[in-house]
Amino acid sequence: MNKTFNITADCKPGLHYMVDLHSRLEQIRGYVDRGEYLSINRARQYGKTTTLRALDEYLKDAYYVVGMDFQMQMSDAKFRSENAFSVAFAKAFVRILQNQGAAFPEEMEQELNRLQKATQENREDLELVELFQHLSDICRESDRPLVLIIDEADSAANHQVFLDFLAQLRGYYIDRDRSATFRSVILAGVYDIRNLKRKFRSDEDHRRNSPWNIAVEFKVDMSFSADEIAGMLEEYEKDHATGMDPAEMARLIYEHTSGYPFLVSKLCKLMDEEVVGSERFPGVEDAWTCAGFLEAERMLLGEKNTLFESMVNKLYDFPELKDVVYSILFMGKESPYNALNEAIGTAEMFGFVKNINGVVAIANRIFEMVFYNLFLTSAENQKTDREKTNTLIDGCGEWSVTGTKIWCENMY
Repeated sequence: MNKTFNITADCKPGLHYMVDLHSRLEQIRGYVDRGEYLSINRARQYGKTTTLRALDEYLKDAYYVVGMDFQMQMSDAKFRSENAFSVAFAKAFVRILQNQGAAFPEEMEQELNRLQKATQENREDLELVELFQHLSDICRESDRPLVLIIDEADSAANHQVFLDFLAQLRGYYIDRDRSATFRSVILAGVYDIRNLKRKFRSDEDHRRNSPWNIAVEFKVDMSFSADEIAGMLEEYEKDHATGMDPAEMARLIYEHTSGYPFLVSKLCKLMDEEVVGSERFPGVEDAWTCAGFLEAERMLLGEKNTLFESMVNKLYDFPELKDVVYSILFMGKESPYNALNEAIGTAEMFGFVKNINGVVAIANRIFEMVFYNLFLTSAENQKTDREKTNTLIDGCGEWSVTGTKIWCENMY
C-alpha cells in the first residue's frame, strides 16, 4: 500500500509520510524519567495524539504505560458520580494493562485481579479513595514504574468528579515518598488543565480550579522544523521522483505554516492528490514546485475544513480573541507579549498567535490570510478602510489578502 499524507486522527508510520518524532519523544521521556507530572496543551490538529501513541511505544521497554483517551473511553455518563467514574476508569485501566500481554509479577497480578473483581461486582463503595488505594497497591507490586497518559483530558474539565480525580493524583504525587503511585502522569488536550475556568454553580459564578498545579511547564516544541519537513519530503521523493529539492520545498512550506502540523500535511496532501493531474500541473514534476505549492495554498484557503471552522468558532466563543487578532492585523498595534494576559494566553493556547522577540504576532502566514479574509468579508467590518489593508508585504513578495494571487519571485 502506498503511503499518503495524513490529516485525520493519528499518523501511522506504515501508512503515512511523517516527520521523525525521535527528538521530541526523547525530550518527553526526560520528563518521565525524572518522575514529573505534566500537561501537553497544543491547538487542534497539532499532532498530540500521534505523539502520545508514539510515546507509548517509545517507553514500553522501561515502563508499563496506560494510555487512555477520555473522549473515546469515558462517556459523559461516566462522570455522573464518583462510583460511575471509578468503575469505568478501573475497567479501562485493567484492560489496557492486560492487553499488553506482559508477564506481571504474581503480587501485581493479584492486585489487578482485586481491582477487576471490584468492578465486576459493581460495588457502590468503589469511589475515588478506594480506586486510588487499588492503584497504589498495583504500583507498589509492579516490577516496572507505571506511566499514566490521558489524551483529550480537557473534555472532562466541566465535571467535578474529574477535578476530584486530579486532586487524588496530586495527593499521591505529594505523598509519593510514602505511598506508591505513578512515576509520571501526562494529561493532553487543547485547554490547560492548570488554568481552566469552569462553571459549577447555578448562580453563574465562576471559580478557578488548580488541582493540577503540580504539573511542570512543558517546553517541547511540537511544531515541525524545516529540517524535519525536509526529511519527510525526502522519503516522498524516493517513492515518486518528482525532481523537487526537498530542502527548498520544506523551507517554502515552513515559511508559510511555521511548522503547524496540520497545515504542513494538508498542503503536501493537496500537492500530492489534487494539484498533480490538473490542467496546469499534469505531472508530479509540475506539482512539486513553487507554483504548485501556491496552487495548493490557494485551494487550502478556499476550502472549509475543521481547523478553519474551529478557528472561526473560537473567535466568536471568546470575543477577546477577536480583539487581539483584529488589533494585530488592522490597527498596526504592536502588543508586548505577556503570558499573564488572559486574552493573549488564550490566543496562544489555540495556536492563533506566538511570541516573537517579546511581541505578539499571528502564528503563521496562512492564519494571517484566513483572519484577513474573515474580517474583510464580515458584515461588521464592511466600513474598514480596505485601501490600508489590501495587501500584505513580506519576504515572499506581495500577496493579496484574499489569497487568490500570490507572487513568489524570491523563492526559486
